[in-house]
Amino acid sequence: MTENEQLLARVAAKARNTRPWGWASLPEPLDGATLSRAEAALGFALPPLLAELYLRIGDGGFGPEYGLLPLLDSPPSGEPAAVPQYLANREEALKDPDWPWPEGVLPISHWGCAMYACVDCRSPQATVLLFEPNSGDVDHAWFVDAPSLADWLRAWADGTGWYEEANEGMELARWAGFPIRTSRRPTTTGATPARAS
Repeated sequence: MTENEQLLARVAAKARNTRPWGWASLPEPLDGATLSRAEAALGFALPPLLAELYLRIGDGGFGPEYGLLPLLDSPPSGEPAAVPQYLANREEALKDPDWPWPEGVLPISHWGCAMYACVDCRSPQATVLLFEPNSGDVDHAWFVDAPSLADWLRAWADGTGWYEEANEGMELARWAGFPIRTSRRPTTTGATPARAS
């Protein structure tokens, strides 16, 4: 069994046995046609591990805090789905260039208070980023949550993520790619991200 297969098995077991806030049950996995529609709407492919989560485990409803967002269609609870949220963020960025949303950065989990965990679908390792806009400064709103999606999933499975009570003082590094991906000049001051509420 490959390392990714072992990780998917761990995530699937935890997904079957724990429900994030607001989810009564684990949704069914997506079919390949729905994944293809989602990728066509996005204009890019999902990283393989992220695609496997949706195809093999469920269409959202598992993971840290509020859990993974559904990929394409919003559930009855009204929680946004990842693809429409990404498209809305990109459209909003056109209206307000002071708050650009980087191309290929897909929100996958809502933390509350306008915060999202996002996967950089353009990075080879599928870096997971934290978007935390509550400082009011877009240059200080992007952090590296985990170097890869695999690391992010392991932190959830192991209970070692920054959002765990035991890690309350954990600081996240700023995402150095934000200025490059949005043509903004980097700044050097700023605050650490707020904790999810």
